[in-house]
Amino acid sequence: MAQATVIHVSPEQPTYAVCVLGTEMQLDIYGSAPDGCTTFGIRASPEVVVDVVPSPPAKRSPTGSSKWPLAPGLEVSLGVRSASSSTGDQKVQISYYGPKTGPVQALLYVTGVEISLSADITRTGKMKPTKAKKNQRTWTWGPRGQGAILLVNCDKDNPKSPSRDCMDDQVHDREDLQDMSLVTLSTNTPRDFFVKHQLVLHVAKSEMDKVRVFQASRSKQPSGYRAILGPQQPSHALQLPGGRHSIDFYVEGLAFPDANFPGLVSLTISLLDTSNLDLPNALVFQDSVAFRVAPWIMTPNTQPPEEVYVCRVFDNEDFVKSLTALTEKAKCKLTVCPVEESMEDQWMQDEIEIGYIQAPHKTLPVVFDSPRNRGLKEFPIKCLLGPDFGYVTRGPQTGGVSDLDSFGNLEVSPPVTVGKKRYPLGRILIGDSSYPSAKSQEMHQALQDFLAAQQVQAPVKLYSDWLYVGHVDEFLSFVPVHKKGFRLLLASPRSCYKLFQEQLKEGHGEAVLFEGITKKKQQTLKDVLSSKKLREHNSYVESCIDWNRELLKRELGLTERDIVDIPQLFKLRADVTGTFKAEAFFPNMPTSQYNRGNSNLQKLPQMESATKEVNMLVLGKNLGIPKPFGPIIHGRCCLEEKVRALLEPLGLHCTFIDDFHAYHLRHGEVHCGTNVRRQPFSSKWWHMVP
Repeated sequence: MAQATVIHVSPEQPTYAVCVLGTEMQLDIYGSAPDGCTTFGIRASPEVVVDVVPSPPAKRSPTGSSKWPLAPGLEVSLGVRSASSSTGDQKVQISYYGPKTGPVQALLYVTGVEISLSADITRTGKMKPTKAKKNQRTWTWGPRGQGAILLVNCDKDNPKSPSRDCMDDQVHDREDLQDMSLVTLSTNTPRDFFVKHQLVLHVAKSEMDKVRVFQASRSKQPSGYRAILGPQQPSHALQLPGGRHSIDFYVEGLAFPDANFPGLVSLTISLLDTSNLDLPNALVFQDSVAFRVAPWIMTPNTQPPEEVYVCRVFDNEDFVKSLTALTEKAKCKLTVCPVEESMEDQWMQDEIEIGYIQAPHKTLPVVFDSPRNRGLKEFPIKCLLGPDFGYVTRGPQTGGVSDLDSFGNLEVSPPVTVGKKRYPLGRILIGDSSYPSAKSQEMHQALQDFLAAQQVQAPVKLYSDWLYVGHVDEFLSFVPVHKKGFRLLLASPRSCYKLFQEQLKEGHGEAVLFEGITKKKQQTLKDVLSSKKLREHNSYVESCIDWNRELLKRELGLTERDIVDIPQLFKLRADVTGTFKAEAFFPNMPTSQYNRGNSNLQKLPQMESATKEVNMLVLGKNLGIPKPFGPIIHGRCCLEEKVRALLEPLGLHCTFIDDFHAYHLRHGEVHCGTNVRRQPFSSKWWHMVP
């Protein structure tokens, strides 16, 4: 409910008050009573509504008027049904009575006015102004919640603009207005009302750098909109004529929720009495509309794909051809970043994460740019930011970045229910160290703060620092299936050893791994199984994955039936700090400058590695899986056959893509080299309760 002032009446002289439609003003009857009076009566014009508590009259006179006792707990409220046509045209008469005195009269002249600040607080995408004022001051979650929503205006509708739309105080075109939230001020007052009164629109100083407000001109042309609130402008005095008028304001968000900003902003209208030039302006009425800035939301693999991104580099022509065929099968768009834009940095997954923001009236894809800033540094700004495609970034832009700050280390689960707690937009997954040490890595705190502040996808920290690159996408993925809606795929050395052991018992111990790969030392299935050192390495890796397995079951509400073990082997090697980390197994080839996990961009020595089938591209039911080059048995790769046997009964279609030279030997796979823009959730974020 909007807030108004308390009215004190006086028997000595008439009192004048302004009452705004939809509000209740308190009459101080008890405090204004003359000495010796014990009861009172009250009469009002037809358009004035008076409510007395306690309401039962103490005594009724023969004339039909009512009397109430004067008591300390007495409450009398006053409201108006319509706006006044002239100042003070509504009248309230208070009569005081005492045992030894006749009635003493106090007169109150009321001016009814309409001052209505309306926004889409019901979140329907449409605004319905109403005189019956609801509580617009608070913002609540849930399907029955209320409160308006702001989008951060982080796209660039004008291609000639040097920066995002939220970075300037201009309205470029009508498309720019669509990224903002409409607020309408409706007024209906006597013609001379604003001679002695003033309306001021304002935000708190602590919020003025989080929001900007434009006032529409009568022409409704974009060039006529002017910024009246924003950074360095916490308030604006409106110049209004009397009578009935309606003014539109457009509000844009300037900042996403973050560690020091919960995302809430209030736009307030204040009515001031300016009639006495010798005194400061007096506050008569105040109302606010609470907004919440829409969070940035990630989309999981289970959401339908709309567009796939990949980089063109000097040796991935065949990979791009395979990807083209896969996207055609999945019926989604493929965008290839040219060599001059990628600067030979093929790790599209590590550079960006594409999510979205949403208000009832609009949904906007927004690219989250990681702070890794390597060859693809300019890609999100030059190639993605534009009309209806927003941009946001966090973290240090120069130095102080670790491998865990790349977005291969940032995933999100499908919607899950954990006990009685629902996560309709899933939960964010980030890789971390098991415990802090001088050599351990963790995602930059600015990134963690940003992700947590969005509130709608409560982040879960997994243990990924045991990996050489350290990214969660190296050992887990989600795929869409019927019933529960998804399965979690986990890399599993145990599953791989079991498969190889079965093939050994069937007499296939001499089957060769990586058959057909040139310049590679041949290894047989029997060689792999007989390596005691390799078994020890994978026993350690299995313990790390099992730790995450139990963590994921607990935090995502999963059971073993929801998990599919994908056969995969790893091998330990020392990183630059001398700490042994895991990378996928099999033999070596030279690597290039842009190794996935090398933040310093130095060439790494030759190393042994292996294909990670779990690091796949998920396009609906179509999966682009790294070709594992496993042992060929009866003319088929037994690893491919095992993966098909695990996934195709779930209704999925497996396409194995050769990424060996272009990606695998540089510590990445199909998922690492691609990125996907997906459909937003059908579930609205404001319907959930964090």
